[in-house]
Amino acid sequence: MDMSSLMQQAQQIQQNMAKVQEELAKKTVTGTAGGGMVTVTVNGKSEVLSVVLEKTVIDPNEAEMLQDLITAATNDALRRAKEMGKSELGKLTGGMNIPGLSNMF
Repeated sequence: MDMSSLMQQAQQIQQNMAKVQEELAKKTVTGTAGGGMVTVTVNGKSEVLSVVLEKTVIDPNEAEMLQDLITAATNDALRRAKEMGKSELGKLTGGMNIPGLSNMF
């Protein structure tokens, strides 16, 4: 394999990565906590898009519990977004583990 061919392949991978990142930004995943009482939706770029609370969990005397539920739902959504990113990356790389790329998601 010559250097020109390697550079061309690297450029193609870079273009494909940009496309995957654009597609991930459009996809959403939802995390929940408290049996669905708290729902957090994030996109594939790990940006929080919405937080939905059931009215039954909004109790001023239980603020700490609500904070814990929001944290748990957010972490669940972010974990799912990361898994989605790894799955999409796996499609791009054909399942090969390329050092440095797996940390992008």
